[in-house]
Amino acid sequence: MWLLDYKANTYSPAGEDGIIEKILKVLPKNDKWCVEFGAWDGVYLSNTRNLIVNKKYSAVLIEGSESKFKDLQRNYSQNPKVVTINRFVGFTKKDNLDQILKKTPIPTDFDFLCIDIDGNDHHAWKAMVKYKPKVVCIEFNSTVPTEVRFIQPADSSVNQGASLLSLIELGKKKGYELVSVLPINAFFIKSKYFPLFKIKDNRPEVLRTNVDNTYLFTGYDGKVFLSGPKKLHW
Repeated sequence: MWLLDYKANTYSPAGEDGIIEKILKVLPKNDKWCVEFGAWDGVYLSNTRNLIVNKKYSAVLIEGSESKFKDLQRNYSQNPKVVTINRFVGFTKKDNLDQILKKTPIPTDFDFLCIDIDGNDHHAWKAMVKYKPKVVCIEFNSTVPTEVRFIQPADSSVNQGASLLSLIELGKKKGYELVSVLPINAFFIKSKYFPLFKIKDNRPEVLRTNVDNTYLFTGYDGKVFLSGPKKLHW
């Protein structure tokens, strides 16, 4: 199954809504709960808004910025199925997602998790132990080549992210398999569901089709050259 064929946007930025819908349709059972942290206002470029509005999902939406959290609260003030939380999700025993979610009614094996915090995404996912969502969408640093391992320091003041390969290796340790890759987001499912997707080869070099890397090399005289984009995408 080539999930990129199902790309579609209702609120998402790069086809995530369509892929999420297709993945959830393939799964044998849905509990209709989702979580997004780094939720912003819950609407702009949201990967859960479509599930909440059009698929009647319950949700836990977490945003650290006070100003954006006010927008988030306002956007969902009339929806009793949405829990909004003003917290930064971390990777310690005090602030990891397990600690935050245990105060909500969400089941431990909820349907869908979206991680988008522009930095410590890898560490935040690694710190999750109790809660094991069926599907995980997580942002990776798209400037890092597919074959490179990279994980930023576990430091909330650093915004460098993690490479796709490092997230894949973490996912395998946690019992997940890669099923699709968009320009900045990777999709993982629990390993027990992987056969349902009939993906013959889920190596990142196969599933990642949008690669826009910058290469550095030297001439014989030691002069350094760059090939590819020379400005950040963001």
